[in-house]
Amino acid sequence: MANHKSAEKRARQTKVRTERNRFYKTRIKNVTKNVLTAIETADKEKAVEAMKSANKYLHHCVSKGILKKGTAARKVSNLQLKVNSL
Repeated sequence: MANHKSAEKRARQTKVRTERNRFYKTRIKNVTKNVLTAIETADKEKAVEAMKSANKYLHHCVSKGILKKGTAARKVSNLQLKVNSL
């Protein structure tokens, strides 16, 4: 347990940030999963629509500092390749 006032504050901040990051990371997984399930069902329109929302959300996470720019670009690129192969 933290003994100093500043260490106690850091512990509180870490707890808040962890919760916030968990929300974003779970949403990232769900958004990418939506695209992949649309691809598996071979529904081009649904896949394109899911890809559009995934692209928007991944870049939103970059602006919030959850993902790095290259990570989001890589994820979008891999998903887009799969959508284009339909």
